Amino acid sequence: MKEIIHWLNDSSYTKPLSPACNMCANGSKMVVLITGLCPSTCFYCPLSKRKIGKDLIFADEWKLENEDDTEKLIKEAELIKATGAGITGGDPLFVWKRTKKYISLLKNHFGSKFHIHLYTSGLKNTDNIDDLVSAGLDEIRFHPLPTLWENMEKGNLKNISRNDVDVAIEIPAMPRMEKEILSLIKWADQHNLKWINLNELEFSETNAEELKKRGFTVKDDISSAVKGSQETAIKLIEFSKDLEIGVHYCSSSFKDGIQLRNRIKRRAKSVAKGHEIITKEGTILNGIVLTSDKTLTQLNSILMDKFEIDEKHIFLNKDKNRIELPLFILEKIALNLKKQNIQSYLIEEYPTADALEVEKIPLPL
Repeated sequence: MKEIIHWLNDSSYTKPLSPACNMCANGSKMVVLITGLCPSTCFYCPLSKRKIGKDLIFADEWKLENEDDTEKLIKEAELIKATGAGITGGDPLFVWKRTKKYISLLKNHFGSKFHIHLYTSGLKNTDNIDDLVSAGLDEIRFHPLPTLWENMEKGNLKNISRNDVDVAIEIPAMPRMEKEILSLIKWADQHNLKWINLNELEFSETNAEELKKRGFTVKDDISSAVKGSQETAIKLIEFSKDLEIGVHYCSSSFKDGIQLRNRIKRRAKSVAKGHEIITKEGTILNGIVLTSDKTLTQLNSILMDKFEIDEKHIFLNKDKNRIELPLFILEKIALNLKKQNIQSYLIEEYPTADALEVEKIPLPL
């Protein structure tokens, strides 16, 4: 009987565990949304309104202009010091030629040890999996429809075990479907699949209505996770201890508190400028100066002439139409700036390509 390993942020598993999961824990897996298009219409799909059903490409939070905008893809991997990439969607097989192109590109640039896995419903272009494996795909995770979980022989994934690529299944841990999921786990074990990942089911802006229709609720006031999903996964891991297949429960707090947090911390170390402060969460603290009646050049002159700020401490951010200053300097002059109708703030942002703003606090405090 296998040991159940209690891992990070309530996640747990029985061995073997995918190397991709270890990389996610370290924050070293780049997430490549290869398209928002998908032949499936899963009611629980969490993809955002911005992306769902649209042929868009993202490297983490960095939107690529088109399929040939591959410099951003490579740059993002370099910024987080990626050891691998997870190609997701939508469904990567929907645009299998693009997926093959990106696998080849990443392998050629970072080497054969750069681990690449992808997710697919297996509903379209499965004949082209050989092409993806030949390009360097290391792991493929199938997502069968819930209607098949208890009878996989009726689906199109009857012969999915392979020797040239790791094959797995990844589905949500759906409350009230323990019997069906256990049947799927046993089927996967009998077909020599390496592991099965059970994700904590979560509410999102796109699936909330459908989840509510089916009687699901959030588990607490601070989480978007579905009540009962974690308990379902824990039961299934317990039931699966005698099987060869590895079963991994991935909690929503693992995704946010471990995977995302560690990834942005890696990026912060690469992108933070000398005057910026990296928090323990990986966000960046900055001091900024704004005014509505002066240009950046005029504001720059005021800081240098009237406040005697050395030019080396003044950073003009033309993209965001603001001037940035080290916080220790800005805090000293914030009150005097205010008297001249110049606003100053302590700002906290993510170090991601979209630089999502977390908090903006007026100075002086």
